[in-house]
Amino acid sequence: MDRPFGLLAELTYRCPLACAYCSNPVNLAEHTDELGTDEWLRVFAEAHRLGALQLHLSGGEPLLRRDLVELVRGAQDLGYYTNLITSAIGLSRDRALRLRDAGLAHVQISIQADEAAVSDRIAGIPSFQRKVEAARLVKELDWPLTVNVVLHRQNIDRIGPILERAEELGADRIELANTQYYGWAWRNRASLLPSRAQLEHAEAVVRAARDRLAGHTDLIYILPDYYGEYPKPCMGGWGKRQLAITPGGDALPCLAAHELPLDKANVREHPLDWIWSESPVFQRFRGTDWMGDPCRSCSRREVDFGGCRCQAFQLTGDATRTDPVCHLSPDHDLVQAAVRAANEPGRPLAEALTPRVNRPGEPHRTP
Repeated sequence: MDRPFGLLAELTYRCPLACAYCSNPVNLAEHTDELGTDEWLRVFAEAHRLGALQLHLSGGEPLLRRDLVELVRGAQDLGYYTNLITSAIGLSRDRALRLRDAGLAHVQISIQADEAAVSDRIAGIPSFQRKVEAARLVKELDWPLTVNVVLHRQNIDRIGPILERAEELGADRIELANTQYYGWAWRNRASLLPSRAQLEHAEAVVRAARDRLAGHTDLIYILPDYYGEYPKPCMGGWGKRQLAITPGGDALPCLAAHELPLDKANVREHPLDWIWSESPVFQRFRGTDWMGDPCRSCSRREVDFGGCRCQAFQLTGDATRTDPVCHLSPDHDLVQAAVRAANEPGRPLAEALTPRVNRPGEPHRTP
């Protein structure tokens, strides 16, 4: 059986931003009891014994955890390569210095656009200038910097200036990832799904940028699923190389699987080695035995593993269905209808978004 290579630790769902494509659960009020410091350190140790070498500290906004420095130091002691995935809101010089001294190896900062007006509108709060200042601080402290941009209908036309901004910030790696449509992004799909013309322009810009940046900046461009002929292999295969832990301790094969109607496996109740090797949630879609046709008889079944289970569930209500992105899926018309709508003549590019918010008065337990 494959062993996990990377651990995604979602330390909290709390976040100062209100991005309309947020991967946080829509029902945030049901997710308030976060793992404490000792619990996270135990999980890090158990995952490392399983084989995990990379630790991605994410959220929400992980900087809202007051014990973040302690968590990084504990991960460093175990031998992890640690990566902080952050909006950078709250990354002060003092905090950055303490994180560096604790052993943090890499910083990934998200930006929403190349300039303040658009970026702040998409993020839901004034944040662009603080992100720029934080990125410069990261480079000043000699950390490798990844700039991550979630692309969608309302910013993909700015991909050229976005790349220029990332270069100006000294990014060692640039990740341009088209939106995945579940959770909050599903609610906002009509306002986020780009047109074919937008994608063709973006791909031309990316090709030119790859030639220009070759040798000194890695450029990753992830195409939107809805425009693909075949689906992507979810996390390289369900329960194959990656695992995610939610703020409340649920262990999942991917960060979106909390939406699926599956039995939970929580690190407060079970050791991580049992969860990885025996729990129903990790066994459910592992390998190919669970597949029905057309996946079962397809020559690509061990290439894309039937595609994304979360996407199949989101579109059809049945997580066992072939990912409707696949042109062989009997449900492919669901994706085609969304694509047709995104390409209607005269369709505006900047449509109203439903922002992700924490409801007023919503409680949080902060370690």
